[in-house]
Amino acid sequence: MRRIATADWYRTSSGEPRGYIDTGRLREVWFHTGTACNLACPFCLEGSSPADDRLDLMRLADVQPLVDEACELGVEQFSFTGGEPFVAKEFPAILAYAAERRPCLVLTNGTRPLLRRLAQIRALARAAHRVAFRVSIDYPDVARHEAGRGEGTFAESMQALKVLHDAGFHVSLARQWTADEDTAAVEAAYQAWLRAYGIPDDLLLVSFPDFAPPGVDRHTPEITEHCMTTYHSEQSRAGFMCAFSRMVVKDRGRMRVYACTLVDDDGKYDLGGSLRESLAQRVMLRHHRCFSCFSHGASCSEITR
Repeated sequence: MRRIATADWYRTSSGEPRGYIDTGRLREVWFHTGTACNLACPFCLEGSSPADDRLDLMRLADVQPLVDEACELGVEQFSFTGGEPFVAKEFPAILAYAAERRPCLVLTNGTRPLLRRLAQIRALARAAHRVAFRVSIDYPDVARHEAGRGEGTFAESMQALKVLHDAGFHVSLARQWTADEDTAAVEAAYQAWLRAYGIPDDLLLVSFPDFAPPGVDRHTPEITEHCMTTYHSEQSRAGFMCAFSRMVVKDRGRMRVYACTLVDDDGKYDLGGSLRESLAQRVMLRHHRCFSCFSHGASCSEITR
């Protein structure tokens, strides 16, 4: 059942028409495999931890109908995030099913859940479509990275990058970004680590700002229709993830489709139980994380990179 939108859904606090995105062709579908994770990072935008069950773990039978529906709609890629996807027992089977139909991207912390399943993962190198992995390594400084993720996680994640690259998978690295950083120096530090592990140092580095944990109502400037036409073009609006993708979650046993990967903590962005239903709905840019997309062009997707 859809929630009834109130006036502030469509207008800002000053009464101006709120900015929005109309979705065009569905190019990418994300699956949130669940908020369970082997780590408990205090900054996690999903609030994931070993005991977290805000979003249920997915099973193959949950995913198959939506993969099939997405293929009927002409989707180009499936992407997976969590939590840590590899804590879900059926995730290798889910990934195998999807990779027989479209290219796939997996976001992972690259620690023990992945390393324990390497035999199953290596078999995916022979799938009909490419499987790619993006491993999260927050900072090139080991102590700073492990302050959030735990002792030993830096080496585990670098090992995962190396093993996946050597197995023939496309790999990339996700990192945290701060406005006051020296980006060239930060990227040079990552490249030094990549060379040390025998990984090409021209790897794609995908940087993200701090999105805050789920449920936090961070104050950000409101995005109006005027903002979207003054500071963005038709081309740049098409780069917003909600313009070409959707994310599927399992919430209290039900499969639901959300506008994008960053708004699953707000039920107003629940767009229905099917991909077709979700595509008919306008996405209002009201979530505080929408401002990151507006101002920084933050995107989880690699389709547009």
